[in-house]
Amino acid sequence: MRDFSLPPLVETLATGSLADSVFEVAERTPELLQLSRRTGGPGGDEWVPVTASRFRDEVVGLAKGLLAEGIRLGERVAVMSRTRYEWTLFSYALWSIGAEVVPVYPTSSADQVRWILSNTQVVAIVVEHEDHAMTVGAACDGLPLLRAMWQLDSGCVERLTERGRHVPETVVHRHRRAVGPRSVAAITYTSGTTGQPRGCVITHANLAVECDTLYTGWKDILAEPGEQPCILAFLPLSHIYGLMVQVACMRGGVRLGHQPDLTPDALLSALASFRPTYVFAVPYIFEKIFNKARRAAEQAGRGELFDKAVDTAVRYAEEVQRRDTGEGPGPGRMLKARHALYDRLVYRRLRAVLGGRVRHATSGGSTLDRELGLFFDGAGITVHDGYGLTETTAAVTSQPPGRPRFGTVGRPLPGCAVHIAQDGEIWVRGDVVFAGYHNDPVATGSVLRDGWLATGDVGWLDDGYLVITGRKKDIIVTSGGKSVSPRILEDRLRRHPLISQCLVVGDNRPFIAALITLDPEASRHWYQLRGKQLSFPAGATIDKELHAEIQRAVTMANSAVSRAESIRAFRILPNEFSMDDGLMTPSLKLRRGAIVKAYAADIEELYASG
Repeated sequence: MRDFSLPPLVETLATGSLADSVFEVAERTPELLQLSRRTGGPGGDEWVPVTASRFRDEVVGLAKGLLAEGIRLGERVAVMSRTRYEWTLFSYALWSIGAEVVPVYPTSSADQVRWILSNTQVVAIVVEHEDHAMTVGAACDGLPLLRAMWQLDSGCVERLTERGRHVPETVVHRHRRAVGPRSVAAITYTSGTTGQPRGCVITHANLAVECDTLYTGWKDILAEPGEQPCILAFLPLSHIYGLMVQVACMRGGVRLGHQPDLTPDALLSALASFRPTYVFAVPYIFEKIFNKARRAAEQAGRGELFDKAVDTAVRYAEEVQRRDTGEGPGPGRMLKARHALYDRLVYRRLRAVLGGRVRHATSGGSTLDRELGLFFDGAGITVHDGYGLTETTAAVTSQPPGRPRFGTVGRPLPGCAVHIAQDGEIWVRGDVVFAGYHNDPVATGSVLRDGWLATGDVGWLDDGYLVITGRKKDIIVTSGGKSVSPRILEDRLRRHPLISQCLVVGDNRPFIAALITLDPEASRHWYQLRGKQLSFPAGATIDKELHAEIQRAVTMANSAVSRAESIRAFRILPNEFSMDDGLMTPSLKLRRGAIVKAYAADIEELYASG
């Protein structure tokens, strides 16, 4: 199968803009709990409800302040902040006056900020705190059009709102009505895993059809019947995935909360207090939750019980999937009994980590491991894996409700189509596809072909379900001419609880090798179970038993590939790759080129010793 498509569920936005939903919802249901805001700032412990009418009034007040500051229709304003309430407030205030939002990752360097702001010719920027202000200040020498900077932690929302008190509300509405579906809503930059980030021009229509399709098709699983759906946004709003979650909530009347800190303890605390009904995350988050649950079980002396519960959940989910596809009768009596037992002992504890109300979730950014997807499904949380790019306004495929196939990224969203080119590249089409790269017609022409977007990813279709096998640019060609997709090996290695990240290398080299990082918490736990002092990564040497454990993981991963594709050598690095060191994207993907450059000496030593 090379082509698959589904008819649309919703109509493309014909008039108006994203900002209209704020006013329409407030008019229709003014007391609807539209958002929940943390008390005491982003790290507060309590959640204060914000009604639709109150949020509308705050949007109007801030929009009037922006007009008073000289922001006009079609001008661009950047937002450089972590995920917090004010991000959402500013984006809707800007859209209400026809301005275009330019999201900037809060971890961006001065050079990256200079590139984005100069490329889009922004006239103002919103920053979160003093560190961001200093980063922008270091980039200002090349930004002659930048005339204003507002800082969230210095009370800029209140000052701008006060500044605009004299501006008639009718001026805001006059600007809002001048915005149409094809107007630019955001210029969102790609993660830049390879090369310079490119600005993707996303229209109001792009975001509206994406969000309306997802809400219409998946609304029945966002919460239990009779319960208002509520979602905790913790993905970066500067990334298209996070931005999509925000807009979908606002358009669908889903209560939205914000969590800026992605460290495990802070995130789990926020999930426990907010108690979402649905979760949008990336595979990295689900891997962390699973590994933390495993470590907790081992520390309590219940490691063997946990492993049996994992096996039961996977088998149970497999049998349910076989039944739903007409390939089997479903779980047998003994399997059902074991599943019920482990639900009381293990699975409900896992669900409690997410607040206790989540029964469905979405994973995006990269493919969720099949075994992990089966486990979560068997444990009572069905994770709907999806696929998309910045260029497709986030998801272009997703697991359909009630019919998931784990290990795939689902079927095309209604209104979208997938085509597999002769070389295996995935092409997609639909109203979610962006308008092009900002100020880069050559790059735009290289990916948009007669209405199709060439994604750069490779894969195949199985009864309409898309399977991703890798990225064209990531294919490694050894000096012996063997083509290797690193993804299979990397995914299998990350299944090991000690391994946090893995980067397979070998381009123009005689064999395949790997750089491996360890999960710090898992490493400490591993040493404690063996009664040893932590010697790595704090020390200079690697424990021989630890090295042997990772070698066993490598051997297991190699069993999935041929001898020529297998990892012959590896190095355990002292620290994880992170966004702070520029080696991960905000969507938690590895920046391959940056890692290879940063660890060039380690790679050379691998091949010298090999």
